[in-house]
Amino acid sequence: MRIETRFWSALVLTLPLLAEMILTPLGIMLPGGVWTMAAITTVIMLIAARPFWHSAWASFKKHHANMDTLVAVGTATAYLYSLWAMMQAQPVYFESAAVVITFVLLGQVLEVRMREQANTGVEKLMQLQANTAEVWRDGRYQEIAIDQLQVGDQLRVKPGEKIPLDGIVLEGNSSVNEAMLTGESLPVQKQKDDQVFGATLNQNGTLVLRVNKVGSETMLQQIIEVVRKAQASQAPIQKLTDQISDVFVPAVLIVSILTFLVWYLFLDATVGQAINYAVAVVVIACPCALGLATPTALMVGTARGAKLGILIKNGTVLEQANQIKVVAFDKTGTLTEGTPKVTQTSTIPQVDTQQILNWAASVEQVSEHPLAQAVVATVNADELQPVHNFKAIAGQGAQGEINGHLVAVGNLTLMGDATLAPQLQTAAATYMQQAQSVVYVAWDQQVQGILAIQDQPKASAKPAIQQLKQANYQTAMITGDNQNVAQAIGQQLGVDEIQAEVLPNQKADHLQQLQSNGPVAFVGDGLNDAPALATADLGIAMGTGTDIAIDTGDIVLMKNNLTDVPKALKLSQKTFMKIKENLFWAFVYNIIGLPLAAGLFVKWGVTLSPGFAGLAMALSSVSVLANSLLLKFDKIS
Repeated sequence: MRIETRFWSALVLTLPLLAEMILTPLGIMLPGGVWTMAAITTVIMLIAARPFWHSAWASFKKHHANMDTLVAVGTATAYLYSLWAMMQAQPVYFESAAVVITFVLLGQVLEVRMREQANTGVEKLMQLQANTAEVWRDGRYQEIAIDQLQVGDQLRVKPGEKIPLDGIVLEGNSSVNEAMLTGESLPVQKQKDDQVFGATLNQNGTLVLRVNKVGSETMLQQIIEVVRKAQASQAPIQKLTDQISDVFVPAVLIVSILTFLVWYLFLDATVGQAINYAVAVVVIACPCALGLATPTALMVGTARGAKLGILIKNGTVLEQANQIKVVAFDKTGTLTEGTPKVTQTSTIPQVDTQQILNWAASVEQVSEHPLAQAVVATVNADELQPVHNFKAIAGQGAQGEINGHLVAVGNLTLMGDATLAPQLQTAAATYMQQAQSVVYVAWDQQVQGILAIQDQPKASAKPAIQQLKQANYQTAMITGDNQNVAQAIGQQLGVDEIQAEVLPNQKADHLQQLQSNGPVAFVGDGLNDAPALATADLGIAMGTGTDIAIDTGDIVLMKNNLTDVPKALKLSQKTFMKIKENLFWAFVYNIIGLPLAAGLFVKWGVTLSPGFAGLAMALSSVSVLANSLLLKFDKIS
């Protein structure tokens, strides 16, 4: 039976009992008196309260106690005592058991509805996907359901239509609004060979694309899966909450028994009155709010992050982010655009610029290094010469033979004992002062020329560094680039600490050194920075076009915008703060409510019946949920 049905059934049956309580002082009673009350309460216990019994019994068999244990024990005590008291013509408390069940169910119904509201992030993501697509079949475009599409299908997307699935543009030019996935409001221009993503909006041109991802492999489904896993995960603080609950519930039962004994044995209360106090203690202490404190805040926080283009992978991330002291960045492709270009050249008198570029590009044509690609881009493909005995040297460059001559292209370390003309030394120093990388080109152990290559900082880099420093984070940059280049870029951006000429396999070691100053977050592109992302206390992976490296970082930033780094840290901190606030209020309710329910303030005419204890317990759960939902409206900037 659905919880809403159980609640409405219990409410309808409880109303006559509440009417009995109100009208009895006026001499008006239910037909059948206590027998009618007993019958109504029995139906409530059998229909509405049965799940509490099942849950409490299942926990008992595992030697645990949960919130349902308190509800089951409290209402059963009131109900069974009232049956005995009815036979002895003593006052009964059937209405206490019925009202408690009804109010507990009310709280659970409100929880369900507020949880659904908190979980709208995933539902909205699921609703983004198109239902149908125009696919080329049997010599024409046909509209078919999206779940029938396969990798390799050719689709046509008209202006104003959603792109059905991830794919590569075959024909057409258009601007595509990707805000629904990345949170980036500005449209992105798409043309032949560009990647497009399902659920994004094609704005002003017809695109023909080839599907390259379907089902769970699409960007949208990956995001949904990350958010789902995060919402289902537990923060480490939740484990502490569970441990407290295991001790708290038995302790409450003991306090309830002591309350009964003190009132009955020492304060001259009747058995019924003593039981009433004991039941109120059990009900008010029901730790429903305690159990909701962490998951509701986590659910809202991760959904809010997904809307902003920030994917928080699990609850552990929240506590890690809350402790971060240092934020370290990779340089190339993270702080900078990642697409360096050859900006200047210098050669010895006997060699012209085009010859140097041709030698360098020929050697670098099979290299995957970003600087190598910049060199290759300076010449036409048909100008490249064949290279024999090619060898890439990590952290230094590459070399190979052209027409029987050894050509080396790389940094000064690779040049070894090769001679370097004074004019090249002067040019190299000038380029490095201008924050440009210097690539040396040697022919048979003599440096023939140098190339200046520059990778501009991203527009969002400096604002991101400033925001982090304003939030009292220390910043660092770890790069394999030249010390002078790294120093110039770092100073331009305002980075606190710069570590340059670091080989890829050494980044993790440098991060460990930074960790001596406190927990460290590392921001990288999520591809070649995997060891550093794994070593850091918190790994933040930047989205990288066709692959957002979802499996790499603890937090994945969908937009290529560095200001999302401080935003992600702030969101994580605010979510974790909500968890702590929720736990605080959950405990405050119990601290205030327990002595009130136990009758410690009866001398001043302040008491709490089991029915009102049930209402207070339900309201405590609702207040925790409402506090979590406020996270939807917190300013994250």
